[in-house]
Amino acid sequence: MGNRILRIDNVRKTVNYLKKNGLAGTFYAAAERVQEERRADYRYTAPDAETLAKQREETADYPYLFSIVVPAYETKETYLREMIASVQSQSYVRWELLIMDASMGSDVERTVRQIIHDTDDMRIRYSRLSENRGIAENTNAGIAAAAGEYIALLDHDDFITPDALYNMAVCVHQSRRAGGSPILLYSDEDKFDEGAQTYVFPNKKREFNLDLILSNNYICHFMAVETGLMKRLRLRADYDGAQDYDLVLRVVDSLWPDSALVPETARICHIPKVLYHWRSHRDSTALNTGSKTYAYEAGRRALADFCAKRGFQAEVGHSLHLGFYRIAYEPDLLGVRRDVGMVGGRILNRKGCLLAGGYDEAGRCLYEGLPARFTGGSTHLAALRQDCAAADIRCMRLREELQPLFSEITGLPYREKILTVREGREKREIRTADVSGLTCDEAGYRKLSVALGEAVRREGYLVVWDPGITIRL
Repeated sequence: MGNRILRIDNVRKTVNYLKKNGLAGTFYAAAERVQEERRADYRYTAPDAETLAKQREETADYPYLFSIVVPAYETKETYLREMIASVQSQSYVRWELLIMDASMGSDVERTVRQIIHDTDDMRIRYSRLSENRGIAENTNAGIAAAAGEYIALLDHDDFITPDALYNMAVCVHQSRRAGGSPILLYSDEDKFDEGAQTYVFPNKKREFNLDLILSNNYICHFMAVETGLMKRLRLRADYDGAQDYDLVLRVVDSLWPDSALVPETARICHIPKVLYHWRSHRDSTALNTGSKTYAYEAGRRALADFCAKRGFQAEVGHSLHLGFYRIAYEPDLLGVRRDVGMVGGRILNRKGCLLAGGYDEAGRCLYEGLPARFTGGSTHLAALRQDCAAADIRCMRLREELQPLFSEITGLPYREKILTVREGREKREIRTADVSGLTCDEAGYRKLSVALGEAVRREGYLVVWDPGITIRL
């Protein structure tokens, strides 16, 4: 990871971060990044020929056709050939590759037609567009022509693993056999450092998490959407640069009828495996996040549009990190979101490290021990709102209709108190449940918190952990 491109990009990002967040914020971000890179021990290994052959045999009778849409514009020949080769090497053979070329020159067309001729692969479909109308409209031309059951999106300078479509086909097949109907599929990804010719920075993503997607487009690559829905939604040119984020948000909206308390997220399937290699070069956003700052503003607008469609009284703003957002609900989250039953924050110990807060279903504290100024690495998960199994009862609130659950589990009446907390040089007040009548150790508080979270979720509500709410013991 010590190649020249990475070093230059790190310097560029540090300077930009310093301008935006000041010396202290930059120091903590740099310290955390150094720790993250020291801990990194990642190697991508492609499936061997025997494994791919077994995958091909296993899925030989699967009927699902995947349409991969690639908008191309003056694509470097090396990148174009590697992208096409990655699709042709798929162990799952039912695919079509639609290359929508808006280039001014003829290099892309010449390369693609040569590949089709040399390989006699008619699954590759080339179209020359009459004009360059931007990434969304260029992609829409491919969406309109797609014949598959699912449409997958692939950037012209990236490439996929040989088992990418196999894993997606298996996911669809297993889900349908169990009575499901997947509408969106996504996978993990890594970055391909072209300078060092190595794979770095694996992004091992979460299962679908509503409030996390309302903070950041963590889904991104590799994504496939059911064709009927994709053709209906299409990409919106007004959100070029964040057209994929806008699409995901509108898919979520389509799964959330007004009659439902929460969206039907079971139809969104995560494949926990790296299936996409995001090429890192000087002009890409993979390493140079400042190269397309307009994209982050487009993402903010897409999120604001989603909130407006859902009837949320809210303002959407940028966080300290590009591509990450913070929704300010008015008057507050519980007052706006009828799907949320419990909102909790983080509890810091005397050393300023995370002691308690959000919990998973096993009762483990999310990001336990993390210093308060750290964000959880390059994905900044520890700084983002997200759904969880439970929130610590010492720093949480319940919506009114669920407050009797608090009494049932703790033996105390539900009351709230106001705490004054300091954030830097400023003070603000937060409301939280009053647990002064309890005498518990840490294990006792955690047990009660998990039990209350389970009760809230049984009622059909979400539990949201918000690291923007912080108290110190």
